[in-house]
Amino acid sequence: MSWRLWVPLFVFALFVGLAAYQLTQPKDDFVESRMVGEELPYFDLPPAMEGAEGVSNATFADGKPRLLNIWASWCLPCIAEAPHLESLKEQGAEIVGVAIRDRPEDIARFLARHGNPYSRIGRDDLSEVQLAIGSSGVPETFVIDGKGVIRYQHIGDIRADDVPVLLAELEKVR
Repeated sequence: MSWRLWVPLFVFALFVGLAAYQLTQPKDDFVESRMVGEELPYFDLPPAMEGAEGVSNATFADGKPRLLNIWASWCLPCIAEAPHLESLKEQGAEIVGVAIRDRPEDIARFLARHGNPYSRIGRDDLSEVQLAIGSSGVPETFVIDGKGVIRYQHIGDIRADDVPVLLAELEKVR
């Protein structure tokens, strides 16, 4: 038998082995922001609805650390995280919201139904701020220090066991 007959079998076995190895590796679906450790880019968003204050990067440069929550009224995980945002607020966290591609009436309806943990809410109609800070989707929450620097990123909805983590991250930047 010629060794040339074994080459295709060897190549196939190598391919199967590599594929099997890749299937056993943990999958990471999250895209982390490269902006962690960087200053917020310039932005100035209008209020998301009547009676709210808008949001700008200057909002975060007054010496007080805050959470920046990227969310939308049409986002189902945002509904799930609403009580946990309320818990964060009750425990002293100031939360600034940025509503993504949303309408003022839908935002007002969402907040009336699920509570309003936000001190300010800006409207990001084109997702410009969301993209500029490296947010990969909604909801997503960032810890911003008092100088306007992104210090921590929480991807996805906030759950009960995330609340102490976010409070600890806020405490680190005080």
